[in-house]
Amino acid sequence: MRRLAIFILLLSSIQFQFANLLYEITDGKFKPKKFDNPVSMNNGEHYTLKINNKAIVKYDYKTGIIVDTVFSLNQIKKSPIQTISGYEFSPNEQKIIVYTNEKYRYRRTFTADYYVYDIKRKELEALSEYGAQEVPLFSPDSRYIAFARENNLYIKKLDFKTEIAITKDGEAGKIINGTPDWVYEEEFEATRHFAWSADSKLLAFTKFNETDIPEFSFQTFLNNQDNSEDIILYPTFKKFKYPKAGENNSKVSVCIYDDFNKTTKTIQLPDTDQDFYIPRIKWTNSPEQLAVFKLNRNQNQLDMYMANPRSTLCKLTFRETDKYYVDYDLIDNIKFTANNQYFYTVSERDGYRHIYQYQINGSLVKQITKGNWDVTDFYGYDETKKTIYYQSAQVSPMQRDIYTIDSKGKTLRLTDGKGTHNASFNSNFTYYFENSSSLDLPNQIAVCNQRGQVLRVLENNSEILKEFKALQLSKKEFFNFTSSENIILNGWIIKPLDFDQNRKYPVLQVQYSGPNSQEVLDKWNVGWEYYLASKGYIVVCVDGRGTGARGSEFRKCTYMQMGILETKDQIETARYLSNLAYIDKDRIGIWGWSYGGSMTLWAMSTGESVFKAGIAVAPVTDWKLYNTAYTERFMRRPQENFDGYSKTSALKMAKNLNGKLLIVHGSADDNVHFQNTMLYLDKLVEADKQFEMHIYTDKNHSILGKQSRRHLYTRMSEFLFNNL
Repeated sequence: MRRLAIFILLLSSIQFQFANLLYEITDGKFKPKKFDNPVSMNNGEHYTLKINNKAIVKYDYKTGIIVDTVFSLNQIKKSPIQTISGYEFSPNEQKIIVYTNEKYRYRRTFTADYYVYDIKRKELEALSEYGAQEVPLFSPDSRYIAFARENNLYIKKLDFKTEIAITKDGEAGKIINGTPDWVYEEEFEATRHFAWSADSKLLAFTKFNETDIPEFSFQTFLNNQDNSEDIILYPTFKKFKYPKAGENNSKVSVCIYDDFNKTTKTIQLPDTDQDFYIPRIKWTNSPEQLAVFKLNRNQNQLDMYMANPRSTLCKLTFRETDKYYVDYDLIDNIKFTANNQYFYTVSERDGYRHIYQYQINGSLVKQITKGNWDVTDFYGYDETKKTIYYQSAQVSPMQRDIYTIDSKGKTLRLTDGKGTHNASFNSNFTYYFENSSSLDLPNQIAVCNQRGQVLRVLENNSEILKEFKALQLSKKEFFNFTSSENIILNGWIIKPLDFDQNRKYPVLQVQYSGPNSQEVLDKWNVGWEYYLASKGYIVVCVDGRGTGARGSEFRKCTYMQMGILETKDQIETARYLSNLAYIDKDRIGIWGWSYGGSMTLWAMSTGESVFKAGIAVAPVTDWKLYNTAYTERFMRRPQENFDGYSKTSALKMAKNLNGKLLIVHGSADDNVHFQNTMLYLDKLVEADKQFEMHIYTDKNHSILGKQSRRHLYTRMSEFLFNNL
């Protein structure tokens, strides 16, 4: 009797444990501790970290000893702020910009209250008294700060504590100076579009004219005022310029402000009557050369022009073309040498992403890295030792390692060839911070020397690992299989803890599947799949064609037909699984978010009864409904690719839906608009297809919030328990 009581108590304990597991996962209990990016000091021997949002402390790279507290709110008399969210040193490291009270516009851009701290005088003063600011930037000589506010650009002269407006034509919905419009922020991932020349005399900036972009609007229903329970009787509308595929983009130009002459000139780019993007502008190490990067509308030609800021004339010095598309993020890998004679860049011209050296005039010098693998990050070039540092998938597409290659082509791997390793180097490449993890080990933050030797570990997330191990959950395992088209696909699988190969289990396929994405990576990520495995489900994730780190052809073969090959590969996965002895082939489901949500709809609408149930969160249901820059990069404009848009439209496939469907969306999604789901549901009703749905009021694309996430994953879990 006593044994029975103990067994019942133990069983109850386990059930309670797993009942809480879902909330622990959605609450982020097993996410690695946040670690602020270290800021390397000019001498390369020290770095700083933000401590408790109140101080900035300087450390020694080699020893880890605290050298100084360079900023502390406790040391400032009558401080106007109580906390800081971030900071940036002036180039001479005598002043610091700190900020607080940030208010996000969309995903990346925000306004904040910025302050300038004089380290020697221990004085903290507001950057501006005339309203919140955006993306301030010190000049190289540390005497000026350029910043944006309400679509205009300003300069603060620190010597005289004066502020001048350098643009005055900024106007909401029309002209934006130096900061991005919606599509540039989301799809080119830059929040600052202005830069100082090396001599601090000129400020280059991009001007966006979004007047002709169609306006999108959606309703909001809740009162977002703190502690207010008042009901809004009349919902409000949020309006913003959003260019959908085939519609007008912003007209962009590059301007140069000369502070000495108080003049602004426009760079004379060629073919300005055509559609194009300017995703980046970069000064070389010469104040007489501004690199302007011009990407055509179809994004298969990237030009680098060298612009003379005085004459405003341009010369084409480098051109990258691709039969599919050129990834804009390759621009961020362009590094100009100090003597301004060369630059390094990353290209896919031989079928894989590799590093190349060019003369400043655009003549190719040599290819630096070679092989059937991708360089996945380019950290920079140490000019003293003539050594390049980079990250690659050389060992496996599912791993990331850090490498060096010297001037003779000798390669050295600095990491252990296991898991995923990311590096953040100091100013002279003598030390770096390594952030590494694997399926079984949460993120470890370590200080390493240039030979890859770990000097000390700053954080190993041991408590998270201890708590996770105590649950005794199943482990993820990697696998691969060869599809009927003779393509090897990589995946991971997690099985129930009491797995019995003589039983039949239901399966949920997890995927995202978007271009150059990767879900099958050897890195720490504790998600919903562990909870489902505790409930007796097998969960599988497979990266199909279009995903990253396997060369350009694998990544770009989905061009002009985005969704077709990816769907085939998820169905191939289901067929592979259905042939395994322990899989119940009649209980296979699929789910995904955003692109993965679209995949769910496509995979369930082929006309075949492959998936018994599926969940689509925030799906794009027709590519014509999504933005220009992303969609046209992979699909071109609807006017050029009618068949591609037609064949991939979930709206047109709705009549073929097979299986139980739960569709979820946030009503205030500014990215993938709720309109996508509403139009799709109408098509399901027309086709007499039943479905389940859930809407999250005023939530955006990420459906954030502790209670919202708990509710969402509980809702999805219950749907699977009832239908799969």
